[in-house]
Amino acid sequence: MILCHIVAASKNRVIGKGNDLPWHIPEDFQYFKDKTRGHPVIMGRLTYESINKKPLPDRVNIIVSRSLKEAPGFLVFPTIEEAVEAAANLTSEDSDEVFIIGGGEIYKQSMEMVDRIYYTDIDMQVEDGEVFYPEIPDSFQLVKESPCEGFTFQVYQKTDFKK
Repeated sequence: MILCHIVAASKNRVIGKGNDLPWHIPEDFQYFKDKTRGHPVIMGRLTYESINKKPLPDRVNIIVSRSLKEAPGFLVFPTIEEAVEAAANLTSEDSDEVFIIGGGEIYKQSMEMVDRIYYTDIDMQVEDGEVFYPEIPDSFQLVKESPCEGFTFQVYQKTDFKK
């Protein structure tokens, strides 16, 4: 299993404002859908609420929450470790990536666990953001970059990653 973050963040690492994204970039939404379709996705309770409590189609949807016990169409676990273990059991040789899709606290708790980061670098500053993506540790290196107008798709890989 390859554990991944997928995230879009502003230049100052803002990923959320008012329990929503502070931008609307259709190409990034499509990138997210293309990368995560067919793979388990793990999210925190606030991310679950931000997607209107509806499962993302064509994915196994997993919530990490100590307070939420069940949600129709979702698997719910009290810890990130239990959620990752459950997701690992759902992967196959053809579909071995598991995606952590937010929010800020879940990204922070799982940073040392992930092998790869799909990072959309949004070319803007968000001064009144409320949720931030953690600093990418030195243990990751940029392995792919695709510039677009107003944003750049980047892929970081853990330097000691072995598949």
